[in-house]
Amino acid sequence: MIFTPLPLQGAYLIEMEKIRDQRGYNARAWCQGEMAEHGLATMIAQINVIQNDARGTVRGFHFQHPPMAEAKLFRVTRGSIFDVIIDLRRESPTFLKSASVELSAGSGRLLYVPERFGQGFQTLEDDTELTYQVTAPYSTGHGDGFRWDDPLFKIDWPLPCRVISDKDASWPDFNPEVLP
Repeated sequence: MIFTPLPLQGAYLIEMEKIRDQRGYNARAWCQGEMAEHGLATMIAQINVIQNDARGTVRGFHFQHPPMAEAKLFRVTRGSIFDVIIDLRRESPTFLKSASVELSAGSGRLLYVPERFGQGFQTLEDDTELTYQVTAPYSTGHGDGFRWDDPLFKIDWPLPCRVISDKDASWPDFNPEVLP
């Protein structure tokens, strides 16, 4: 696995190192030892799958409050997404800064999102599917979010928002007072 730090402290773009032969390739999408060597979370509490029917679907921004804060590892298995992460750690030198990456099924790229980051994405193709591992189970009492188009962050989404859940559409603008 090849680890490339993103501009936000603790966030990484991870590329599967593909070993090819006449059959195709073999690659690691998870390695506890390599994750630990980079100081990343190695406990997986849940593996989730998201499928999106339409191009332009937006999900997010989501995060969980401590003690259920979760690190996430995203990988697209069909289609492609534009993924945005925002550092919500008050003590971080990259507090309230964002970074974005494109992930696609064929790229072999994964996105590591540290605990206490907001995360959202937009699908770039119809019938997009992704898998993500989390270090804490989903907890309704700790889940939170803010608007996908919050003017504070000025995210330049690649497509118009065509589909969004009622819950995601009704998140308020970001309020730093909700952070620990």
